[in-house]
Amino acid sequence: MLLFSHSWAALRAAVAGLSDKDFELPSGCAGWLVRDLVCHLVIDAQDVLITLVTPTDAEPTADAVTYWNVQDRPPTGEDPLDALTVRLAAAYGEPHLLTFHLDDIGSAAGRAAELADPGTRVSTQDMVLTVDDYLAAYVLEWTLHHLDLIAHLPDAAEPPAKGLARSRAMLEGIAGGAFPASFTDRDALLVGTGRRAATDAERTELGELAARLPFVIG
Repeated sequence: MLLFSHSWAALRAAVAGLSDKDFELPSGCAGWLVRDLVCHLVIDAQDVLITLVTPTDAEPTADAVTYWNVQDRPPTGEDPLDALTVRLAAAYGEPHLLTFHLDDIGSAAGRAAELADPGTRVSTQDMVLTVDDYLAAYVLEWTLHHLDLIAHLPDAAEPPAKGLARSRAMLEGIAGGAFPASFTDRDALLVGTGRRAATDAERTELGELAARLPFVIG
C-alpha cells in the first residue's frame, strides 16, 4: 500500500510540473496527447475511489497479476472509450482546470487507499480482490502511465525505482517468464508492453519470449 501511495504521489507531482505547452505533446499512449492521458488519470482515480467503497464478502477471484487482461494488439486510440477520453480532455479547455481536477480527486483516492484495510475484499470489473492486491495492481498502472506521461519530456522525473522494480516483477508474472537481467526495469516495461520496439540485440537476448511480445495489458 505504501508503494501505491508513493507511485501515485510521484505521478501526480509529474503532472503538476507540466507546462501548458506540455499538454499538447504526444504521450506514450498511441493516439493520446499528454492532456488525454491526464484525463485518463482522473478516470483512474475515480475507479480507485469507487472500488475501495465496494466491499464484498465473496472469495477473491484475482490477485495483482491476474487482475490484468492481455490484449492481442496495441491500442490505436480509435477505441470508443479512448475516443471519449480525448473528447473529455478537450472539454476542460485550460490545462489548469484538468490539473486541478486531478489534484482534487487524486488526493482523495490517495487518502482512501491509505485508510483502507488491506485485507478487505472489493469488487471491480466482475472480479474480487483484496484491497492489498488491488492497490498492488495499480502500482503497475501508475508506473506505466508515468512512463507514458514523460515519453517526450526528457528532463522530467522518472517513476520511483521501487515502483519500476515491482511493475517489472508483475509484468514478468503476466508474461510467465523473466526479462533478461541486462534490461533495465524501464526498458523491460517499455519493450514488454509494446511501448518501444525491441532492438535486434534485445530480441536475441529475449529468446523465445520475443515471439510473444508485446504483452498489451488493460
